[in-house]
Amino acid sequence: MLIALNKPFGVICKFREEPGRRTLADYVRIPNVYPAGRLDTDSEGLLLLTDDGVLQARIANPRHKLVKVYWAQVEGVPSEAALEVLRNGVDLGDFVTQPAGARLIEEPASLWPRDPPIRHRAKIPTAWLELTLREGKNRQVRRMTARAGFPTLRLVRAAIGRLGLDGLAPGEWREVDAGAPWRGP
Repeated sequence: MLIALNKPFGVICKFREEPGRRTLADYVRIPNVYPAGRLDTDSEGLLLLTDDGVLQARIANPRHKLVKVYWAQVEGVPSEAALEVLRNGVDLGDFVTQPAGARLIEEPASLWPRDPPIRHRAKIPTAWLELTLREGKNRQVRRMTARAGFPTLRLVRAAIGRLGLDGLAPGEWREVDAGAPWRGP
């Protein structure tokens, strides 16, 4: 079984109860499914869940070449030089990221309002980036954009492999074909 979930902002990426906090169990009530990879509590978007340990490892392991596409709203407007830094790999101190896709985009039309909204500052512009990675280390996108001088304000995972959010509202999920990340829905 493979489930595509649009994980809302503020949801902890686990099923075990966490007093006063929302977890995946508040949205998916299917026993014995687990996340194939993670999203931080302050990130939102596509999360895959499965009851198959082999499939879970295959999805999460960068060896299997599943790209992950993120939309990041950043503080400031990155120049082409800043985007090149992201594309070439960023030295984060404990590791250097692999080369990544990075481009400026318009705010995605399919994007839902975040609850709570990000803090608006009238004198500081924001921009949207699309970042495409083949790895996914702890808080990697946020660390990359911050190192390039453009802190992430909002982060949405839009796709894993060929599988995207495709109209899933925050908190909604659907079962998908286990091969969908590699060959499309």
